[in-house]
Amino acid sequence: MTQPATIATGKVVSIHYVLTVQGEQIDASPEGEPFEFLAGAGNIVEGLERALLGRLVGESVQVSVSPEQGYGLRDPQGEQEIPRSAFPTDFELEPGMQFGAEDDSGKVVPMWVKTVGAEMLTVDFNHPLAGETLEFQVRVLGIREPTQEERRHGHPHGPHGHQH
Repeated sequence: MTQPATIATGKVVSIHYVLTVQGEQIDASPEGEPFEFLAGAGNIVEGLERALLGRLVGESVQVSVSPEQGYGLRDPQGEQEIPRSAFPTDFELEPGMQFGAEDDSGKVVPMWVKTVGAEMLTVDFNHPLAGETLEFQVRVLGIREPTQEERRHGHPHGPHGHQH
């Protein structure tokens, strides 16, 4: 008799999830459209991935992820003001927009627009959920082997091929 597949590093996992923070639903996978990730490839927050390892198809689990295992603690120096002139004049900037900024080593670092003024805007290099405890309700829908291409790319491509 074969053992049932369990979530393990290197497997593509399909889940349905609901994410709440401080009792408010922040995100969810649409019903009938599972979220897929490649276990062990850093596709999801560390605390959730650890809690899912060893789970079986059909299992439901509630997982509380600390900031340290989620999006990290807030860095008070993560907020910075930059001149509006750093962006094209015809570009509509709105709070919540995400951009990438290149650091001194050439690495692209994400930042989020907090406020937009006539001359300056405030950006935050902290993830919007940094410092928050994440509450996940997860149902495991499927576990499969990745394709060669998915292994090379480090993420699943979905039922219709390459989906970045």
